[in-house]
Amino acid sequence: MSAVKMSEGSVQVETCKAPLFYRQSMPATGDPKMSVLLLHGIRFTSENWLQIGTLETLAKASCRAVALDLPELGQSKSAKAPAAVGELAPAGFLKEVCEELSLNPVVVISPSLSGMYSLPFLMEHQPLIRAYVPIAPICTEKFTAEQYQSVKVPTLIVYGDQDTQLGEVSLRNLSPITNHRVVVMKGAGHPCYLDDPDTWHKELTDFLGTL
Repeated sequence: MSAVKMSEGSVQVETCKAPLFYRQSMPATGDPKMSVLLLHGIRFTSENWLQIGTLETLAKASCRAVALDLPELGQSKSAKAPAAVGELAPAGFLKEVCEELSLNPVVVISPSLSGMYSLPFLMEHQPLIRAYVPIAPICTEKFTAEQYQSVKVPTLIVYGDQDTQLGEVSLRNLSPITNHRVVVMKGAGHPCYLDDPDTWHKELTDFLGTL
């Protein structure tokens, strides 16, 4: 018998005209210890988290994990995005997603493009966020050091040492966050979790174990 339950579904939020697709994993038995929301970059979808085993890994770590296809991407193609690429989306977008799916307080895993969604959510709705895992997200320059200092959410900053553009920039901008630690993945590029899933899963589950 599998130790993990996998499912698919869709969620409707006010800011999108069409539903957003998601994949979900749960422990096969017992109540999940926490909820995790997996976002993705512009060339990727929720399917990447399925393929590299992150959904399964999180369920085996007693988490409920939801991997969302962001608006206009993956199977959420017909859901119009509430912001242009590189612009900040309304902070209420992920708040509504998490409320509709009963994820709060949620651990947010946010690579690349998804920074335009996760950073406004982080800045305006800290009480709804259990932890934040930015992976070289975009839009980090849109907030000040003082704003980052006000973030008390436990944060795991992850990037690949071959990601010379967004990796180092995002680290520099995010580093004023009070309660943060950094994981630099050796030999990995911008989608560092795809380049080295084993290291990614170990660092992620170690971090979740501290919450």
